[in-house]
Amino acid sequence: MTRYDNIDALLQRAGQPLGTTRWHLVDQARINTFAEATGDHQWIHVDEERAAAESPFQTTIAHGMLTLSLCATFLSELVEVDGVGLVINAGLNKVRLRAPVPADSRVRGAATLLEARRMAGGCRVVVQMRVEIEGETRPACVADWVLVFQQ
Repeated sequence: MTRYDNIDALLQRAGQPLGTTRWHLVDQARINTFAEATGDHQWIHVDEERAAAESPFQTTIAHGMLTLSLCATFLSELVEVDGVGLVINAGLNKVRLRAPVPADSRVRGAATLLEARRMAGGCRVVVQMRVEIEGETRPACVADWVLVFQQ
């Protein structure tokens, strides 16, 4: 994790990489928990036997939204800004789900601070987060995430 002394220190990183996280396991238990939380019980995510027999991936895969939601975990592992009271998710400019995440894969986040600008009481940033799958060249997800850091 990189700790920034203040918002101005973060603003100076515009256009630069913020780092890469450690690997995180996406196992069937995590996929099932996400299915319960969202009500998305599509067989390709939760039915291991059917997925092994019928899926082109020969196993269950994580929900695309589960993969995207891990970006919050990744950001908290990469960035901490002193003097910030809260960070607000302001939405996404662009999201592409590029590759499935098979159950029992490990993923990590690689972030770049695309844009940053000061605003009253804090700053607005756009962070591009790439969700990488261990052993794969194609990322699972690439998302341009808009966040507001408030003092």
